[in-house]
Amino acid sequence: MGLISEAKLLSRGRDWRGRSRTPRSAEPWAHKHEPKEFPTAWARTPVTGIVRTAIQRGVLKPVAWSQTRVTVEGREYLDGLRGPAIFIANHSSHLDTPMILGSLPRRFTDRLAVGAAADYFFDARWRAFTTALVFNTFPVERYGSRRLRGLAGRLVDDAWSLLLFPEGTRSQDGWMNPFKVGAAALCISKGIPCVPISLRGTYGAMPRGRNWPRPGRPKVVIRYGRPMRAEAGEGVRDFSFRMMSEVTRLWNEEELGWYEALRASAAGQLSAPTGPKAIAAEATPAIEAAPAAGTDVAPAEPADASRWRRIWESTRPLDDERPRPVWPGR
Repeated sequence: MGLISEAKLLSRGRDWRGRSRTPRSAEPWAHKHEPKEFPTAWARTPVTGIVRTAIQRGVLKPVAWSQTRVTVEGREYLDGLRGPAIFIANHSSHLDTPMILGSLPRRFTDRLAVGAAADYFFDARWRAFTTALVFNTFPVERYGSRRLRGLAGRLVDDAWSLLLFPEGTRSQDGWMNPFKVGAAALCISKGIPCVPISLRGTYGAMPRGRNWPRPGRPKVVIRYGRPMRAEAGEGVRDFSFRMMSEVTRLWNEEELGWYEALRASAAGQLSAPTGPKAIAAEATPAIEAAPAAGTDVAPAEPADASRWRRIWESTRPLDDERPRPVWPGR
């Protein structure tokens, strides 16, 4: 009788003591249903393209340019570019996309799709419709989902160029974050070039939390670099690092000028603009504790400076008296 009772308990998910064998915190498995993908193919039809061009050239660019003082450099590097390409840029403001679209020649913007975060721009149908109409956006999963991974590749196969922000999200404080490898992988798999772009001043002009540029027409600088291609045998991570290094060089041209930034980059003296670090008085105990003599332990990296200081530095107005090009045309 005892064996029969124990068998009944086990069949009900209980042990010999009558206790459940399943932890209380465990939840029954349920198939995860992905939300339906918002369709964007309609945004790439000829009729919608005509409407979008009218909005971008007749409304978006005049408004953005009237609220800021825009300088565009390096656009001559696009003269010999043919076919689809991946445009990549640092990302710190919702002003970034309008600035790039307004500075690109129309032969690119007419066939350009913009990657936008699926969990933000496509979480509500009204926002998805508006961004798809005005910017020709397509959803990008920035947290590793495979649901939309092939959409960018299909667009390239259809001869569309793409504008991507390899950081994956807007900067919280205006400084650059490490690049994700998706854009580099796409360039290598499709055999297409990458065009690096540096944006300076967009965070100061319209930081997170603002829906309109700050008053006073802050200065914004857009710099285009030479189109880049992956070298023979170059891996995805190496090419992604080289892409980030080129955006870093373009970023530093604002203070150093073209020639000095090129020399510093070739000498390995430029680091990504990740913002100011903590001063000695603000250092954490882990940083203050030096390794014992004779050990191989490397000193800890300085922590980031306090948030207010990083934002204050990133919103510093750009200097109008920056270094001039070494020769005309650059």
